[in-house]
Amino acid sequence: MKNPIGALNKIFDSRIRLGVMSVLMVNDRVSFNDLKQLLELTDGNLASHLNTLEQAEFIKMHKAFIGRKTNTTYNATELGKQTFKAHLDGLEKMIKGI
Repeated sequence: MKNPIGALNKIFDSRIRLGVMSVLMVNDRVSFNDLKQLLELTDGNLASHLNTLEQAEFIKMHKAFIGRKTNTTYNATELGKQTFKAHLDGLEKMIKGI
């Protein structure tokens, strides 16, 4: 029998990163504050998980100004979308195979 967790990506082990990617897969861009509210996280907690996803090049950050306030938004990169989809496919195969 093939290793059932072999197709899973360790970066998505975190429920927070799983949540961030789930939100970004169905939205073009999402602001930091919207992610924070949706996932019910603190600034620091969300920022560290976003940083991990950004380092892996799964998401991209965009900074803009609305009036005098900075508005930071994120989107999933093509690599991020492909990797996340492969992770979900791996989860599905694992569940069906057990």
